[in-house]
Amino acid sequence: MTPTYRAVMLTRKGDVKTLDVLEVVQLPIPEPGPGQLRVRVRAAGVGSTDLLMLKGSYLYAPKIPFVPGYEIAGEVEALGPDVQGFHVGQRVAALTVHGGFAEVLVRDAMHFVPIPDAVSDRDAAAVILNYVTAYQAIHRVAQVQAGQTALVTGAAGGVGTAALQLLRLAGVNVYGAASVGKHDTVRALGATPIDYRAGRLDELVRALEPGGVDFAFDGIGGPMVGACIGALRPRGKLVAYGFMAASGPLSTATMFGNIFLGSRLRGRRGSFYGITALYRKNRAPFAEDLPKIFTLLADKKIDPLIARTFPLLEARSALALLAAGGVEGKILLQNAAS
Repeated sequence: MTPTYRAVMLTRKGDVKTLDVLEVVQLPIPEPGPGQLRVRVRAAGVGSTDLLMLKGSYLYAPKIPFVPGYEIAGEVEALGPDVQGFHVGQRVAALTVHGGFAEVLVRDAMHFVPIPDAVSDRDAAAVILNYVTAYQAIHRVAQVQAGQTALVTGAAGGVGTAALQLLRLAGVNVYGAASVGKHDTVRALGATPIDYRAGRLDELVRALEPGGVDFAFDGIGGPMVGACIGALRPRGKLVAYGFMAASGPLSTATMFGNIFLGSRLRGRRGSFYGITALYRKNRAPFAEDLPKIFTLLADKKIDPLIARTFPLLEARSALALLAAGGVEGKILLQNAAS
């Protein structure tokens, strides 16, 4: 009998209301090919991009059916021919984009980053997407300096909470836009909370920073783009990412126009950052930055906020919680044996 493993398969197009499109299936355990690792998944991150994949329209997803799951931490259980620098039993992490909601994953070895002994599987999985996204937006795109000021939208979410911690470490004075019920979380992470529902966000920011902030980090899009531009000082920079408010090609094109042209017309600068687009173009920045995040974890300089952890194959429940909104921090799936 061929040995098998279990995975959560996206079997057809759906949405956040039709999570039955995700089914637990049995698949044959593959042997790793030349240059590949087979990894036993110990923990997987759950994020908003996984919700987008349900519609079957995410740019970097394979054709349906496929196994979703954007990021994993696991243990090497088999090496393919010609693999160097890894060994069986070693713990590793990867930005998978898909394939993570499974007990087993096979990928080219070049995609994996070793996890230090001082970092748990849980914390490793929690930082791969969110913290590298925040780190690269802050340091590679914005290139912040100590003493500067920044606005973060969605400040209590997964990337938002990562950005608050990393900006604080960089010596930046941060304002976090979030609903009132999440303000204690924003304060605990070293930022000044702003209730984005209390008025125009740019006016609320300028009541605290009359000259405007140096940077705005926006992962929401939609009406937030104009408000973020308005919150910036002259020549200030908007760094947009994610854009969960986008719906369809027209709205996406409109928002990109607002980012670049809208910023320029108002004497500001706009840029868009996508971790997967950069990774597909050049893996080197990710390979450099994830170990930096792991070092911050090991040194207890950052502490990922975990909203809730589900068993590894309960992706439906995890995505239902995420889709309901109000989540502070990261949702994870974790193998009970890890």
